[in-house]
Amino acid sequence: MNARDQPLLQRFRVHAGLFLIWKMPCLNARRQIKGGGNLRMKRLLSVCLALVIVGAAKGDEQSTSPYATAADFAKYAMKLREQALLKVEPQVCVPTSSRPTTQRFPWKMNIVTTVFWVGEQAGGNNPVPNYRSSWDLNWTTNYGGFDTPDPSSRRNYIPVAFIPHQNPFYCALPYNDVTHGQFKPEAPLVIPWFKQAYTGPGQSVCKDHWIAIRKGNRTCYAQWEDCGPFRTDHFQYVFQNEHPKPNLNQGAGLDVSPAVRDYLDLAPTDVTDWQFVEVRDVPAGPWRNYGENNHFVIARRQTEKRLAERISPSAKK
Repeated sequence: MNARDQPLLQRFRVHAGLFLIWKMPCLNARRQIKGGGNLRMKRLLSVCLALVIVGAAKGDEQSTSPYATAADFAKYAMKLREQALLKVEPQVCVPTSSRPTTQRFPWKMNIVTTVFWVGEQAGGNNPVPNYRSSWDLNWTTNYGGFDTPDPSSRRNYIPVAFIPHQNPFYCALPYNDVTHGQFKPEAPLVIPWFKQAYTGPGQSVCKDHWIAIRKGNRTCYAQWEDCGPFRTDHFQYVFQNEHPKPNLNQGAGLDVSPAVRDYLDLAPTDVTDWQFVEVRDVPAGPWRNYGENNHFVIARRQTEKRLAERISPSAKK
């Protein structure tokens, strides 16, 4: 080999090496991609080869090339390689929000659901009158009256006789976290939001919590205001994976108010799905309109109060 052929041989070795730098990762990626990915890899390999050929063809033009040395060209080739691999490697979508979804709490599926109401008398399959709740000894008075289930005496999900002082979208589940003024031993362990909702000894962290109730393609939202049907100790169902225990109401595991019944068009005994939800996950709907225990009514009143306080000094001036 004469001296004139040595630079050409050197350039061939450089470009051959660069081709291997390109090809080996591409081949590895190709093995991991199926279907449409094969066509994409073929195109990328064609580009790889074309770049090497072009680089070799222009080898004799080093005086005009921006890559004066093999090291410069290698650096540029590696950069192109990284850009190409980004196009074939799996892309991972990272959530842009830290807000948790309602899937934190699983749906309880196919739960027998019955209707109850504030002020309901005992009788039939309702052994306990609902003048009071597990957490409110004066429930009927604090609610504002008898929450009649008679459809002819209701309009827009509330009784026509009065505007409820509490949310008319309420429910009962068979667990009470408090007994004799103290939390039950398991309560801090089984209630997912216990730590965040704790306000003091014996102050229920279950009362007023929101649940979603689904029937077909409609979903209603209600606040947990009483305990039942029949049981107040079944945390294994309410917070874990057990099914409701057999009872006189066909194994019912959820009681709902007349407002929930009307929104979902439920029969007196029906079947629904339900899950716990956080306040921030409750969408707009009639369940946001009434109630001194309603988080949305409370927030609205606080906003109105702040606006009034801002306007009042201006009016005095």
